[in-house]
Amino acid sequence: MRTLSNVLVTGGAGFIGVNFIHTLLNRTPAFTGRIINLDALTYAGNAASLADIEKQFGNSNTTGTARYFFEHGNICDRSFVETLFKKYDIDTVVHFAAESHVDRSILGPEAFIKTNVMGTFTLLDAARAYWQNSNTADKLFHHISTDEVYGSLGETGYFTETTAYDPRSPYSASKASSDHLVMAYHHTYGLPVTLSNCSNNYGPFQFPEKLIPLMILNMLEGKPLPVYGDGKNIRDWVYVEDHNSAVWAVMQKGVTGEKYNIGGENEWENIKLLDTLIGIVSEKARLDPVKVRGAIIYVKDRPGHDRRYAIDCSKIKRELGWQREVSFEAGLEKTVDWYLANTAWIDGIRSGEYQKWVERNYGGRG
Repeated sequence: MRTLSNVLVTGGAGFIGVNFIHTLLNRTPAFTGRIINLDALTYAGNAASLADIEKQFGNSNTTGTARYFFEHGNICDRSFVETLFKKYDIDTVVHFAAESHVDRSILGPEAFIKTNVMGTFTLLDAARAYWQNSNTADKLFHHISTDEVYGSLGETGYFTETTAYDPRSPYSASKASSDHLVMAYHHTYGLPVTLSNCSNNYGPFQFPEKLIPLMILNMLEGKPLPVYGDGKNIRDWVYVEDHNSAVWAVMQKGVTGEKYNIGGENEWENIKLLDTLIGIVSEKARLDPVKVRGAIIYVKDRPGHDRRYAIDCSKIKRELGWQREVSFEAGLEKTVDWYLANTAWIDGIRSGEYQKWVERNYGGRG
């Protein structure tokens, strides 16, 4: 078991990072260290999602001992990253920060190369420099990646940790590049790294452009429900809290230099997922499911759209004892409940008021 004291979480104001910080500070008694959240607060980062964490664990908390610190900055800024390593004596990096939306990568790939490749390089090299003269037994650089680096599957088979990389979009190519950099720093410099590739996450705090929250909000607002191609693309879905419990297991017990696939063992065609979601939202929001289903429209498929992803996560189950706890149906219900109960959070993002707050408090997007 590693002792993790000063954990730098990059992209901690994004969807998975926010949930990870909540999990570690509120629901993980074994973690007694500090979290330093580095985020540029771009369009998909929301510091308001951590207001309760700031109040309970930040500098103004009533215990007098802060365990949560927010740092506004860009992972590509080498001097700033180096300052954080020294300021907080960082011994662990959990690297969530990434440009992550495939459609955006097709329209504007440059930002994905800068953040996902150059940002990862900057963090790796800063960690190497800061840790080079110290005992690395309790040091760790954990890199969060995606199953999209593996490309597309046929009707059968699963991605394993040894599946050859075959990225099909600028997004997945940028993540594949960052994966290779992480492993190269381990083999070349002996940097203590672990890497995880996860399937599609869903749950609270997800930015509204993603499939599940987009469909929930469009249903509530009576808007069309756009489905790519024939709707039969297949994805494996994992509830965000299950993903983060897997990340924690890797951080504690993962073997340095190893990678671990994290999946929900839960394959769904997009159109069948949407049909299930329509049933849940219609019941909870008292909508007519027939009318809602009538809003489904099929749109032109996006370029390079992988047909099927499916994760074999037997390694992390066998070697680290991880198991998912939330079924897909239960996770969807929890997700719908969260979006129904947090309309102010959604309105703040979609109205532009959140970015105005960022500009007032931080002078821009970072």
